[in-house]
Amino acid sequence: MGDPERLQDVLASNPLLLTPEEAARVLRIGRTTIYALMKAGDLRPVHIGRSCRLPRTELERYVRCLETSANAAPAPTAEFAAARSPRRRIDASPRRIHAR
Repeated sequence: MGDPERLQDVLASNPLLLTPEEAARVLRIGRTTIYALMKAGDLRPVHIGRSCRLPRTELERYVRCLETSANAAPAPTAEFAAARSPRRRIDASPRRIHAR
């Protein structure tokens, strides 16, 4: 690694750490899904000060886990099923206000 400009070009084109927004673009999923996967423990972020970053290798590990779980069993594993956010039921009936 003799040429520092060449090293800078390599790091600029292939960053080691990605923001959650960049990671979402790489995986082609939503930003909120990235945060849900981090909260569930499926993606392990790196914290530098108050900044949250995801190593590119962590994204690759996650995709490998998805591939192996898809090949091993047709149903999703408990590890990744936890990443799915539960849907809240919304009561569509009008609220009644009792006058006194």
